[in-house]
Amino acid sequence: MSSAEQHVLTASEYVVHHLTHLQSAKPKSIVDFSVINYDSLIFSILLGLVCCFVLWRAARTATSGVPGRFQIAVEMLVEMVESQAKGIVHNANSRKLVAPLALVVFVWIFILNAMDLLPVDLLPAIWSSIYGATGHDAHHAYLRSVPTADLSVTMGLSVGVLLVCLVYNVKIKGIGGWVHELFSAPFGDHWALYPFNFMMQLIEFVAKTVSHGMRLFGNMYAGELIFLLIAMMGGAWSLSATGIGLAIGQIIAGSAWAIFHILIITLQAFVFMMLTLVYIGQAHDAH
Repeated sequence: MSSAEQHVLTASEYVVHHLTHLQSAKPKSIVDFSVINYDSLIFSILLGLVCCFVLWRAARTATSGVPGRFQIAVEMLVEMVESQAKGIVHNANSRKLVAPLALVVFVWIFILNAMDLLPVDLLPAIWSSIYGATGHDAHHAYLRSVPTADLSVTMGLSVGVLLVCLVYNVKIKGIGGWVHELFSAPFGDHWALYPFNFMMQLIEFVAKTVSHGMRLFGNMYAGELIFLLIAMMGGAWSLSATGIGLAIGQIIAGSAWAIFHILIITLQAFVFMMLTLVYIGQAHDAH
């Protein structure tokens, strides 16, 4: 038996291992844009395709007769998103794109968040059995299966929303009207106030984008960490009163947190969708 196989992870090593991405290279600094998190990228693309397939399947099998449960669920979801879009984005032409975009955002992020409900050791163990382990744990590869617990993913989503907002600012107000708004709002249209107006506009765009991505990341990262702490309770079980108590406690705590987490993953997807609609709606408003 190799030394790697003999090594037993401590609690801190276990957490660090599960919070380490399957990456293209080791980061040279805290912020290293040359490193790609393969796990986040793979799961995001695969689950994005699942999201598109589910919505395509719902549209393909829709019938005017008695609908099935799947059609009813999708129709309720579509109506909910459509009603929210109507209340926020008042431009009917814009809603032709914005409403479907909001629907995809909600379903996609919900599926990404739902990966947190899988056992924390399941996918790393499967990956290790197929491709071999990486790192100091011979039985579990570096693999994080919750893309929304990766800041690069959530910030990428929020930057995507920012780009959509910029496009609608130019489309609705014209390039000249938007540039004028950048320098004339919120303090007033006066040459002495132009630098302050422009600075406030930049701060607003940056603050909305950062908070949009950080909110989703923070909640999902915390949820993932709690699942790891609960998993360690089961890892410490033994044929003793304390060990059996920890195993039973893991089952109870894991089940309770998973049930509560269903609300969290749904709420976070809804909040991200709503903020997307709000920010795009603000791009239609003139100061």
